[in-house]
Amino acid sequence: MNETARLEAFSDGVFAIAITLLVLDIKVPRAEPDLLRALGEQWPSYVAYVVSFLTISVMWVNHHHLFKLIARADNRLLFLNSLLLMLITFLNFSTALLAEYIENDERRIAALVYAGTMVLIALIFNLLWRYASSGYHLLKPDTSPETVQTITRQYRYGPLLYSAAFGLAVISVPASIVLQAGLAVFFALVEP
Repeated sequence: MNETARLEAFSDGVFAIAITLLVLDIKVPRAEPDLLRALGEQWPSYVAYVVSFLTISVMWVNHHHLFKLIARADNRLLFLNSLLLMLITFLNFSTALLAEYIENDERRIAALVYAGTMVLIALIFNLLWRYASSGYHLLKPDTSPETVQTITRQYRYGPLLYSAAFGLAVISVPASIVLQAGLAVFFALVEP
């Protein structure tokens, strides 16, 4: 068993729970004479669910790729990983908040909370990777410098792009959401 197996198993469990809990914010409508209309009125919950499901999936895939390179874990890495998981599970709250307030005058605040959560997640992903790759002290011995440089370069974009989505939420909530959905697709296509 490798040194990170428990960390990876725990992380996989948290990712699975976080992604599953997202669906709980989609409610079965109460007995309504027009069920189709009632289902349609929940569109914000559907959009938030899809965007967050894709985003958490991308995070899980990236986490998986990182831990194919990380061979050892120490206390700092364990705590950084725990902080990352804490923020990923907080995304459930941010998603529910955004879905609830998207058609309300307070949508901007909800969008800022959602985008702010994404900024923090991107920053912690960066910290975790930079810590693990610093001096190669936690990486597998055969990890190439090119691989480390590529991932480090790619990870720089996350905080910047999610910060742009955060700023965009002040101007246009729909544009911020579209940018974040686009980022989920972008990061899904870019393999570290």
